[in-house]
Amino acid sequence: MAKPKKPAAKRGRKRQKPKSQPLRQWLRRWAFRGALSAVAVALLAVLFYAVVNPTRTPYMAAEARRLGSVDHQWVDFKNISPTMIRSVVAAEDANFCNHWGFDMAAIRLAMADGGTRGASTLSQQVVKNVYLWQGRSWPRKALEASLTPLVELVWTKRRILEVYLNVAEFDEGVFGVEAAARTYFRTDPGKLSAVQAARLAAMLPSPKTRSAAKPTDFVRRRSKAILDGAATIRADGRASCFED
Repeated sequence: MAKPKKPAAKRGRKRQKPKSQPLRQWLRRWAFRGALSAVAVALLAVLFYAVVNPTRTPYMAAEARRLGSVDHQWVDFKNISPTMIRSVVAAEDANFCNHWGFDMAAIRLAMADGGTRGASTLSQQVVKNVYLWQGRSWPRKALEASLTPLVELVWTKRRILEVYLNVAEFDEGVFGVEAAARTYFRTDPGKLSAVQAARLAAMLPSPKTRSAAKPTDFVRRRSKAILDGAATIRADGRASCFED
């Protein structure tokens, strides 16, 4: 007696994918495209200001709205007194020529002090001033950390200093070394003396609370330290990346 035939096994039927899988693939694809777009925009922005002078930063624009106007005039690197350039480096980032955007020694010291001292390099400050907004929020710091190596890779050290000296705030509504030299000492940035340059560098990073024309004892002491520091980095070679 023949055994009853079993129903033929269903073959060739494709297993259906979970409905959520196409959605995850779509999200991954668009996240990847978004990341690529963000990198492309960042690269274009960095390349743009590598050759084009930023005439107005987000902070300048905000201060112009608040005050009605700001004093700012671009000046080329070659027309800035070398002692002014060395003074700013000595005041804000003495190891500027020896790092790639982050001063790890300064960061370790800042961490050891509980974050009471600053560790931002001139490169980081340029990124913040030119591309980002003021403040200490984590999103801004994350963007700053992402853009700083890119600026260091694309820009020269001279370009970083040139932009910094032209966008830094030296007094309320006074931006850049040209406006600062004219406002405080009635001179051109290329004619600043060593003492005048140290006084201007001493305004950083608190220009609204300090004065180069009427210096307090603190500003005088800081200026003297900057004067000595500028001479030191010239003698020991830490100015080699921006001086001939």
